Amino acid sequence: MDMKRVIYAISVSVAVLILAGCATAPKVSYGSPEQVETVTTDFGSTDLQVIAETMVNSLLATPLLSSGQRPVLYVHRVKNKTDEHIDTKSITDKIRVTLLKSGRVRFSAVNEVNDEMIKQLEYQTSSGMVDPNTSKSIGRQVGADYFLFGEITSIKKSAGRVQDVYFKFTMNLVNIETGLIEWADEKEIRKQAKKPLLGR
Repeated sequence: MDMKRVIYAISVSVAVLILAGCATAPKVSYGSPEQVETVTTDFGSTDLQVIAETMVNSLLATPLLSSGQRPVLYVHRVKNKTDEHIDTKSITDKIRVTLLKSGRVRFSAVNEVNDEMIKQLEYQTSSGMVDPNTSKSIGRQVGADYFLFGEITSIKKSAGRVQDVYFKFTMNLVNIETGLIEWADEKEIRKQAKKPLLGR
């Protein structure tokens, strides 16, 4: 009888410990967005920030953006030519937001929300529901002066415990009227990792 009680008590204790382990949440803490991220050799937040900063600084240094005329840019999503999943929209967004904050360029939203703008214009001009004094006219959108596009490529190599990853990001600014490339720049990033002798 005593042995059954001991076994029962042990079983209950083990169950409580298991449930407590399952209910324990991982420890979460905030870090600085600017903190260098070196968890893996994959494309990460630090790479995105370095690329965006390099491209923006280079573009703002061109005479093209020094005239004070605030040209209108049309931006295309960055092409990912690497063998890993990279959220290239985040790169494009970071570059666009930083350039807009400079106050020296404007961006056309046609690529992002063209369908929504067309629907809204049609609603305002032909539904009969909007006051004609406040409705916006079709054919008044501002045309872009330049087309901004880019791509990211990578080369991965490994030998023994060492893995080497090379990223290259290239961006171009094209004059829409002439088709000429008015500006181009690139940023190279190399990352290396060495696997431990034991474990993964």
